[in-house]
Amino acid sequence: QMGGWFKREIKSLADLNGLKMRIPGLGGEVVRAAGVNVVNLSGGELLTSIRSGAVDALEWVGPYNDLAFGLYQGAPYYYAPGWHEPASALDCFINLKRWEQLPNDLKATVGAATAAATLYMIGEFNARNNAALESLVNKHKVQLRQFPDDVLKQLFKLSADVLGEIRSKDKLSDEVLTSIEKFLKGASKWTAVSDQAYLDARSRLMNL
Repeated sequence: QMGGWFKREIKSLADLNGLKMRIPGLGGEVVRAAGVNVVNLSGGELLTSIRSGAVDALEWVGPYNDLAFGLYQGAPYYYAPGWHEPASALDCFINLKRWEQLPNDLKATVGAATAAATLYMIGEFNARNNAALESLVNKHKVQLRQFPDDVLKQLFKLSADVLGEIRSKDKLSDEVLTSIEKFLKGASKWTAVSDQAYLDARSRLMNL
């Protein structure tokens, strides 16, 4: 996913201070700590809000969805990476008592269907985001930008602060975060010698 649409360039963390931005969830709590006035809007309100100036910035999904919503009409700067939400995830919530009443074959059917939907979504985004990004940049003259390293570094620190406060107040949150951190530590080592090493080599050797 992407970091969002902005009416002005973001060169330092100070440029976020005072912005009215649509960004929900934990990402919203992090930028709130950086001085952003967080606004929650539904998808149908995004374009009119940023075109009118009701918000100065917003994040939605990524090029494929953002192009379809016409968000380029409201702000010229499109920032990466999606530090707050690097990829989409689908959830399927089922009442536990009802779930336990299902026969095993239907449980397996639900599991297979939800797994297929997730894989299809990831595949569709990978297939369509590139063409959509090219359209945004070349046809609609969107200014593609990367958040400066110092901004990302400070957002990372603020993220740690926000998560630290949450886990200190809630035992379950602490258990979940501990589990995520343990997995991330191991997964990062594998990513470094697999995906990251491959992408670095491909870019270096194929001039991509």
